[in-house]
Amino acid sequence: MPQTTPDRGEGDGRIRATPLARAVARDLGVDLAAVTGSGRGGRIRRADVEAAAPAAPAAVEPAAQSAPVSPGADVEEVPLSAMRRTVARRLVESMRSAPHFYLTITVDAEALLGLRADVNRQLGEDLKVSVNDLIVKACAGLLRTNPELNVSWGGDKLLRHRRVHVGIAVALEGGLVVPVIRDADRKPLTQVAREARELIGRARASKLAAAELTGGTFTVSNLGMFGIDQFTAVINPPEAAILTVGAALPEPAAVDGGVAVRRRMRLTLSIDHRALDGATGARFLARLKQVLEQPLRILA
Repeated sequence: MPQTTPDRGEGDGRIRATPLARAVARDLGVDLAAVTGSGRGGRIRRADVEAAAPAAPAAVEPAAQSAPVSPGADVEEVPLSAMRRTVARRLVESMRSAPHFYLTITVDAEALLGLRADVNRQLGEDLKVSVNDLIVKACAGLLRTNPELNVSWGGDKLLRHRRVHVGIAVALEGGLVVPVIRDADRKPLTQVAREARELIGRARASKLAAAELTGGTFTVSNLGMFGIDQFTAVINPPEAAILTVGAALPEPAAVDGGVAVRRRMRLTLSIDHRALDGATGARFLARLKQVLEQPLRILA
């Protein structure tokens, strides 16, 4: 009867192991010389390697990692409001369903701020126009003449809206709401400003009607009043884009071949890549920059 050659012999020092066992040993950091094979002739198999691997530290359950700290002397449990629950659900859905991308442009705001001051001097105390009102009106006009961004994703089609309804993000104690200025492109600046004040006031008093929170085709979110110079926002579904507005801050800028201090602001456009491409968003931002730097066009 022929003699079986041992797979790990003391004479030649060879280690007999299956290819899979060798691969698993490399992954687990196991020294095959210290493993006893259970295969024919002492060949090391995958099961032998796994049995010889050092015990891994006990895995921590994901739920345990993210579980909130139990309320106690140092922790106060604050129940979520209905508004906060709704905001959380909608924003998670938006990030999961819409592939976001972001474009930022810097705008010289000197002329825009000058126009605002002139308009408010003429209006007196009855109504004040904000920078946000001017930006909302500028966006509405561009969305009318360049409707590529005034769309929603419809699964197997794009839904291009014939009317321009601009949402304005309003931060409240319990969350965030986005009341809508309907047909903002057809209304004069003063009416846009008046409606914005009324909507913001009713939002803070929790008196908005459901119809005032639906139907937006584009949203503007402004944190400039808090000194934020730039930020990105999650798209407000089912819209395809949202514009964020930072503070107009003084900074050195190239002017007529020299350097001057100018107030400049940064605008960032968040876009649903399913509905729009980068070039489309870039064209919109470039046109918006032109309008805001020559702001008399907003009043036309």
